[in-house]
Amino acid sequence: MKIYFYTTREKYGCFSNFSAHGFELDGLYWSTSEHYFQAQKFPKTADAEQIRLVKTPKEAAKMGRERTRPLRPDWEQVKDDIMQKAVLRKFETHADIREILLDTKDAEIVENSPIDYYWGCGANGSGKNKLGIILMEVRDILRHTYHTNANKSLSE
Repeated sequence: MKIYFYTTREKYGCFSNFSAHGFELDGLYWSTSEHYFQAQKFPKTADAEQIRLVKTPKEAAKMGRERTRPLRPDWEQVKDDIMQKAVLRKFETHADIREILLDTKDAEIVENSPIDYYWGCGANGSGKNKLGIILMEVRDILRHTYHTNANKSLSE
């Protein structure tokens, strides 16, 4: 079974980085995982703080994609880990969406983006679907964490 998501208005909209599920990470509050991800392109700069504070994830994405700011030199090497860190924290923070993710069991999760061939599947399905893969990895981490903790509390 495959589960497709793209916009926040859909059944699995909480899987989107634009979903309004804020969290604290690195000692700061982030409105969305998109805010966090885009800001990490410019760590410890005024640009990162500007991105963190903008009102919408769409604005954060636009600012993060502008090449008027100097992009961190290791971005291509670290972007997947940064995305996973943000997505994991988002689902650790919000029990309601954590349950939605865990309820997908072993289904393949696909970001059905017609324009993104890296994070999504692209218009023709040939994309790398990195966000979907990260969501499945996060699901496995959460399944192990919450299953282990549930067993621990039952045996205490």
